[in-house]
Amino acid sequence: MSGIGEILKTVGEFGPFQKWLVLLTLLPCLSVAFHQFCQLFMVPNVPHHCDTSWIRAIGPNLTEEEQLNLTLPRDADGAYEQCSMYSPVDWDLGSIVAYGLNDTEKCSSGWVYPPAQPPSLLTEFDLVCDRKDLNDISQSIYMMGMFLGALIFGPLSDRIGRRPVILISIFLQGLFGVAIAFVPHFYVYMAFRCVVGASVSGITMTILSLATEWIGASSRPMAVLMSHCCFAIGQMILAGLSYGIRNWRLLEIAGSAPTFALFFYIWVLPESARWLVTQGRIEEAKKVLKKAASINKRTIPPGLLEQLKPETQTKSGSILDLFRKKHLLKVTLIMSCAWFVNSLVYYGLSLNVTNFGLDIYLTQLAFGAVEIPARLGCILLLQWFGRKKSQAVLLLLSGLVCLIIIGIPEDQPMVTTVLATIGKFAASASFSTSYVYTAELFPTVVRQTGVGLCSMSARVAGIVAPLIRLLSQYHRAIPMAIYGTAPVVGGLLCVLLPETRGMDLVDDTGGSHPKAEVHENANSSSGNGHGKGKGGGQDNEYTKTTYF
Repeated sequence: MSGIGEILKTVGEFGPFQKWLVLLTLLPCLSVAFHQFCQLFMVPNVPHHCDTSWIRAIGPNLTEEEQLNLTLPRDADGAYEQCSMYSPVDWDLGSIVAYGLNDTEKCSSGWVYPPAQPPSLLTEFDLVCDRKDLNDISQSIYMMGMFLGALIFGPLSDRIGRRPVILISIFLQGLFGVAIAFVPHFYVYMAFRCVVGASVSGITMTILSLATEWIGASSRPMAVLMSHCCFAIGQMILAGLSYGIRNWRLLEIAGSAPTFALFFYIWVLPESARWLVTQGRIEEAKKVLKKAASINKRTIPPGLLEQLKPETQTKSGSILDLFRKKHLLKVTLIMSCAWFVNSLVYYGLSLNVTNFGLDIYLTQLAFGAVEIPARLGCILLLQWFGRKKSQAVLLLLSGLVCLIIIGIPEDQPMVTTVLATIGKFAASASFSTSYVYTAELFPTVVRQTGVGLCSMSARVAGIVAPLIRLLSQYHRAIPMAIYGTAPVVGGLLCVLLPETRGMDLVDDTGGSHPKAEVHENANSSSGNGHGKGKGGGQDNEYTKTTYF
C-alpha cells in the first residue's frame, strides 16, 4: 500500500495519540473479564434436598427434622440424599411412622434450599441433580456466542471498519448484559449470554486490530498486552465484586451497567488509517492522519500525503484469500490450531476454579493476579526471544503443567492450586502472544478476517472446554489429560511459523515464501538501528518479508 507505512512513521509510532488510543482499549477489558467468568460465582455449592412438603397434609405438626427423617433416604455417610426422596403414599401418619417408606424416586416437586441463602442461578433455576449439567452447558452457549461473534464481526470489521464494529459491540454488551439481570427463565438467560459472548468477541478482536494498525512494531506488543493486563485486573475486580454482592441479579447489573459509560467512544474513537486506505477512502485517511500528527506534535509533509494512494490492483480481501494463497494457508491453519489449544487449556483451568479445593474467591483473585506478571513478562519475552519461540514454549509449559496435575492426589488441594496457577500463568502469556503474533501475521485487508477465524477456533475450544469437564464422571484424570495434551501438540506446530519481530505490517495479500535467513537478517538489521521501528528506521522492503 503506497505511502501509508512511511506516513505512519512520520506521524509517530507511539506518541500521545497512540497512548490515548491504548487507554481507550483498556476500559472495555474490565467488563469483558466480568462476563467471561461471572457465572462461576452465580452457581455456588448450596445444600439442598427434595421438597417433601406432601407429608405436611398428613402431619402438619411435624418438625422439620421429623419430616426429613420420614421422607428422605440417607447416603452411605448418613447424610440426607440430595436428589432422591421416598415416594409419596396415601397412608396415615401413624402407618408411615410405624412401617416407614421404602420406594424411592427422583425429586418430583422441586428442591428446598437454606432460607438465608442469597439468590443464585442455582437456587432460582434449580441447577442441581439432573439439571446440574445446565451450568456447564450454559458456559458452552456463552462460548458459542463468542464463536458467532468471531464469525460475524471479523469479516464485518474488514468491510465496514474497526470503529463501527467496536461501537456496535459495546452497545450490545451493555444492553444484553443488564437485561440478563431480569430474565424469568434459564433458557432466556442462556440466549442473552450468547449475545453478550458475541459482543465480547467483537470488542476484543477489533480493538486488537485497531491498536495494531496504529502503533509501530517496537511498541506494538506493549500496547496490546497492556489491555490484557487490564483484563487480568478485571478478573481481580470480579473476585471482589462477587464476594461483596452475593445476589446474582445485582452482581450482573453491577458488572454490566458501567459499559454504558463507554458510549463516549462515539466522539473520540478513531478509525484505522490503514483500513481506510485499503478501502480507497483516501480523504478520510488523510484527515485522521493529520489529526494524529497534530496530537503527536508532528508535521506530515504535504507531498507525502499526496502520494497516499491505494494500489490499483489492491482490493478488499476475503476469507477465501486465507486458503487460496499458500503462505496464508500455512499461517491460518497453524495459528487456528494454536488458538484452539490455548483456549482449551486457558478455559479448562479458569472454569475449573471451583474444583481445586480452596476458597473460590481467593483462587479467582490468584488467577487474576498471576495474569498481570504473565502479560507484562510476555512483553519482554516477545522483545528478547521473538514471537515464534515464545508462542511454542509457553504452550508447551501450560500443557505439561496440566499433565503433572493428573498425578497429584485429591487430598492435596494446595499443590493442585499452585500448579494450576502456574498453568494459568503460561496459558495467559501464551494467549497474549497469540494476539500480537496473529495480528502481525495477517495482511491489513484480511487482518480482521484472519484474527476472526483464529478467534472462531478458540471459541470452538471454549465451547468444548466446559463439556470436557463432564468426562470427570468417568475418571477424574480425563479432563486434565485432554487440557494438557492439546497445547503440547500446538506448541510443536508453532515451530513451523515465521518470525515477525521488528517487521512492518503487510497491507495486501501478495507475497511469496522468502527464506528464513531473510528474517534473521531483518531482525539483526533492526538491532543495528535499521528496523527498530522507532520513527522511520524500517525500509519498505521489509514489508515483503514479514510472512512465509
